[in-house]
Amino acid sequence: MAESNGTTNGASSNITVPLIINGKDVTPESTFEVTNPKDLQPYGKSSNADKTHALEAVDAAAKALESWRETTPSQRRAVFLKAAEIIDKRAAELSEYAIKETGCDETWAAINIHLAKECVLDCAGRIMGNEGRIPSLQDPSVGGLILKEPYGVILAIAPWNAPYGLGFRAVAWPIAAGNTVVFKGSELSPRTLWSIVSVLQEAGLPDGVLNFITSAPDNAASVTKALIESPEVKKINFTGSSGVGKIIASQAGAVLKPVLLELGGKAPAIVCEDADLDVAAAQCVAGAFMHSGQICMSTERILVHKSIREAFEEKLKGVVEHMYSSKNEALTLISGRTVLKNKDLIKDAVSKGAKVVCGDVNATEISNMRLRPIIISDVKPEMDIYQTESFGPTVSVIEFEDEEEALRIANDTEYGLSSAIFSKDLRRALRLAKKIETGAVHINRATVQDESALPHGGAKASGFGRFNASLDEWVRLKNITYDI
Repeated sequence: MAESNGTTNGASSNITVPLIINGKDVTPESTFEVTNPKDLQPYGKSSNADKTHALEAVDAAAKALESWRETTPSQRRAVFLKAAEIIDKRAAELSEYAIKETGCDETWAAINIHLAKECVLDCAGRIMGNEGRIPSLQDPSVGGLILKEPYGVILAIAPWNAPYGLGFRAVAWPIAAGNTVVFKGSELSPRTLWSIVSVLQEAGLPDGVLNFITSAPDNAASVTKALIESPEVKKINFTGSSGVGKIIASQAGAVLKPVLLELGGKAPAIVCEDADLDVAAAQCVAGAFMHSGQICMSTERILVHKSIREAFEEKLKGVVEHMYSSKNEALTLISGRTVLKNKDLIKDAVSKGAKVVCGDVNATEISNMRLRPIIISDVKPEMDIYQTESFGPTVSVIEFEDEEEALRIANDTEYGLSSAIFSKDLRRALRLAKKIETGAVHINRATVQDESALPHGGAKASGFGRFNASLDEWVRLKNITYDI
């Protein structure tokens, strides 16, 4: 196992992405290959951490905790402000990693880098206000204090699909609150997620405060379980599928540890009869097909009032033809399995009576990782796509007669992450928004929205807890009383 100081070794695709433990690059003998999904060519190798490496990372975080939690708010803020500058300086490098590992386009990479900078700046601004309070107690002879204390070591697990937006929030908020972190990155984008640690260390984050590990797919589950069960780990945050989220919640529950879960979605967009159809069509298409539909907030169901359905379907078709011309390459997905899943969902729906508005599920593309946007209509509950999250460039149009039916369909899902409403009547939209069972509702905007100043999370099978907007998720309250 090789070890070196600094974190520059992961910058070149010719060099294996290292683990980072206590500020040092660690390269185990065991590695795994990473593939560029766009051209199917190798994009370097990554270290394959085992349980021993994972627990070494926990130990480093535990040892760094006391000194980090005692740093002043201004010292922590300085690290985050410097990190924002470094994100700007290294934007081209960061963009390349995301494009090569996840198959995204330059626009999605730029959006992610922008979200990363917003995240660290928001954290910097909130550090100074992370204060306890002095309450008025019922007994006038007793005084009291309410303190905010960091949990300790946080296990942060981030996915590949929005690596900088989701990766930075997984580690930045806990660190800003005085915790230390073991960051387990997706095996699909190790170099991209490694660079988050690299940025923060360049900004002056002390050794051990943020440690990075990644594992090959066949090793990931056992390593994650070992991390969750480690006595030093006090809280877990995970962004990913609902299936894996349930496993993590179960393992954490067995050792009585709190978790923050941001999981899958089946986002509905309700298009009322008084909506601006041009705005609604553009936003629905963007929400459905941005990053090939591989976003937990992606629009998966478009609920349209029956009086405008045919006209709106034509609008959707026109926007797709304009934005995703047949002259351009088909969209890249992270795996051939995802393409097959989407094709199977469409074929099942069509076999049960659905109509294809645009797209061709049988089209032959340059690789099995490609698929063009597909819109289907006349979708019914008996079709698999009605309930299953596609996580790809497919979207269903469902007709409704009145608001009551629209709300029933919107809420007829196990998920509850994001949603949208399109109407020119703001009061009507707000009334509907209060009745939709999702963590966020966007009026006359796409379902895909992320704002560091707003709490982000879901309801039902989309998880619990909230990222962003506050350090409160990452501190425990302690009461102190004393005689006056």
